[in-house]
Amino acid sequence: MRTLDYTSEELCAAPRLRIALVTETWTPEVNGVAMTLGRMVDGLIRRGHSVQLIRPRQVRLVREWSRQRPDLVHVATEGPLGWTAVTAANKLRIPVSSDFHTNFDHYSGHYGMGWLRQPVAAYLRRFHNRTAATYVPTAALAARLAAEGYRRVEVISRGVDTALYTSTRRSEALRRSWGVSPEGVAVVSVGRLAPEKNLGLALRAFAAIRRLRPDARMIVVGDGPQRAALERSCPDAVFAGMRHGEDLAAHYASADLFLFPSLTETFGNVTLEAMASGVCAVAYDYAAAAEVIRDFGNGASVACGDEEGFIARAVQLAGADALRAELAQAARRSAEAIDWERVNDSFTAALLRVWRAGSGEAAALGEPQPGEA
Repeated sequence: MRTLDYTSEELCAAPRLRIALVTETWTPEVNGVAMTLGRMVDGLIRRGHSVQLIRPRQVRLVREWSRQRPDLVHVATEGPLGWTAVTAANKLRIPVSSDFHTNFDHYSGHYGMGWLRQPVAAYLRRFHNRTAATYVPTAALAARLAAEGYRRVEVISRGVDTALYTSTRRSEALRRSWGVSPEGVAVVSVGRLAPEKNLGLALRAFAAIRRLRPDARMIVVGDGPQRAALERSCPDAVFAGMRHGEDLAAHYASADLFLFPSLTETFGNVTLEAMASGVCAVAYDYAAAAEVIRDFGNGASVACGDEEGFIARAVQLAGADALRAELAQAARRSAEAIDWERVNDSFTAALLRVWRAGSGEAAALGEPQPGEA
């Protein structure tokens, strides 16, 4: 990760930019990208910068930006709107940066379209290499993209709202509504119910837990195309649907064990949210978990793809109440150090670097040369 080039005092004294933020997802849509962007935009505005939100309905960008030129364009999503925005910014010689939020190329195999993985990967690389900087949330992802031919990749991590996500929101009434006794084990999964999230492994882990702890109950928070199939495969689970704000925070805090078996995340905000909520997490050594979880220090980390190891660790912690409670307390302490304000300082400084590079660099990042991916 690049070091922060600006002190807090220098950030306060830095020029105030007009930033056009281009995204195909935004609140009230519920996903990690929309949540992250909302936090970062709030941080930019608090630091005195103005942000113009560009959504899919706004497509005449060359005309728009010729009339009211932004200092910098930041593209958060890589769809058709994002491509149009990068093209317009380069045509007008406006510095442009981008985010890599989603491993779209990894998703194809989960939807029976594995043949699309290489073309999608090539498109994403070409897309991001047309921008002055690509921001990713973890050092591991930065290294992977660099090895795949991405240029100018920088790490801007993620934060967590430790005031919203806290163990003080634990609710015995909510646990009773799930059918969990005060001494029982509530096992929670939070996220989109879709094939790429690998939720079948979470349910298999719960089935193994249930053999050891008959008082355990599985709570699945979220919605998506796999919901009906998952409900059929685990009829005893509580499917809580989409939850928001303090209600979502209470669902985290009222659990005892958090299972996150995904291997397609660029980060995985839910891992930090569970830790901040004082819940022991079991996750693969990947994405956010690789950055923040110390195995048996503040949670459980399992080698990527080791499904039997994942299940074994979940069962072990479900049966070890004292150890699980100790790791949950350590998880909360770790989350308290992951501050959105520090992340937003890093993001602001990164955008200022791109802006200072000026229009000369933006002009050099136009359409790729023939044969360039």
